[in-house]
Amino acid sequence: MAVSRLLKGLAIGAAAIGLMASPASAKDKTIKIGVIYDYSGPLAGGGSELQALGAKTIIDYYNEQGGVEGYKIEAIYADAQSKPDIAINEAVRLIEQEKVDMLLGFYSSAQCVPVSAKVDSLKKFMWITTCISPAVLKDRGLKYVFRPQVHGGMFGELSVEFLHANAKEKFGVDPADLRIAIIHEDGPYGSGVASGNEGKAEALGMKVVLNEGYAATASDLSALVTKLKRARPDVILHTGYNPDITLFFRQAKERGLKFKALIGHGAGYGVVDQLYDALGNDVDYVFNVDPVSIWLLDPKTLKPGLAAMTEMVGQKYLVAKPDTKTKSAHVGMAASNANVFFADVLPRAIKKYGGIDSEALRQAALETDIPVGGTLLGYGVKFPAPGTTNMDGQNAIASPVVMQYVQREVKIAWPKALQTIDPVMPLPKSSPYTK
Repeated sequence: MAVSRLLKGLAIGAAAIGLMASPASAKDKTIKIGVIYDYSGPLAGGGSELQALGAKTIIDYYNEQGGVEGYKIEAIYADAQSKPDIAINEAVRLIEQEKVDMLLGFYSSAQCVPVSAKVDSLKKFMWITTCISPAVLKDRGLKYVFRPQVHGGMFGELSVEFLHANAKEKFGVDPADLRIAIIHEDGPYGSGVASGNEGKAEALGMKVVLNEGYAATASDLSALVTKLKRARPDVILHTGYNPDITLFFRQAKERGLKFKALIGHGAGYGVVDQLYDALGNDVDYVFNVDPVSIWLLDPKTLKPGLAAMTEMVGQKYLVAKPDTKTKSAHVGMAASNANVFFADVLPRAIKKYGGIDSEALRQAALETDIPVGGTLLGYGVKFPAPGTTNMDGQNAIASPVVMQYVQREVKIAWPKALQTIDPVMPLPKSSPYTK
């Protein structure tokens, strides 16, 4: 696509969801945004650095267009260093010392849970692009914290629904006879997804033979592998970060653990190149539940112009990470969720509510009503009226998909309407884990 065509398409896409940039006056006003991700520590390579790249790409794009409604975006980037206490300290520093107008970003749920409460108490607006634990918002009544992202309970429920729908055809057994093991890192992220797994399995009458948490920093998971061998699951549902996922697969292979299918849930499972680089073809036919990779969607299902924006994000991704073999969903995820803020929420706050203070941003976010096809991720965005649910600030119409990895390619396995592969279950004989 020629550069002129690309820029034209991007302009159309922004206009499709409310952007009206004013280059001539953007230099006169600034919105100061604190952007927090993990640029160091284990979470950086596990997906956070890629999420940061997606958000920065969108910030840079809007600045290149002249800003938003007369406001230039001044981003101050901070490193949470994969530590909750550092994330809290950085959030407070950005608010109290750097005098930012709002915060954007965040990858780790273990950080988001305490940070969101602190930021809300300081009456600052917080836009979460990533961290998925239900505990970030559930029953907390936070006023200024919003998450357009899918939450972890949805991840956990979908993987079980996928198994229930396919048990008879793929495994040759009734759903009630399929043996499921749930393993997860024991922080808010893993526990939230596991709760969704367990709750949906119970609701559908499916058999959970093991539900075990572990520390994401564990240096040995052999005891967990032994428990799994004793439990003899057909399917393993796993939620973890990159280091513990790699450790689990290696020790499972060494100790001869066998299963028929494994479904991961975002985070480390969303970084395809890292999985294959660490584990080789052992990753083939593993599933991952996540918001869909923006590069897998049919452009015809999106509002005009958004396909061009997807292409732009992909081009910037490859410039920043030229060794990329398979584009990670993480970059597109943060790009899409950041774009919702700059294209929909911020213009409304400025035009309708008079500026960029926390109350104006909050009111604008509560009026967001983007239909399906109106975001780069395909799903729509709509937040509940305060107090009407136990998840104030949570996008009520976000939805993940089930993907499957085959020779470094990412395929959509579920829901059926979006399938680009007939899911391969059970594992073929070529897998070292074949039961």
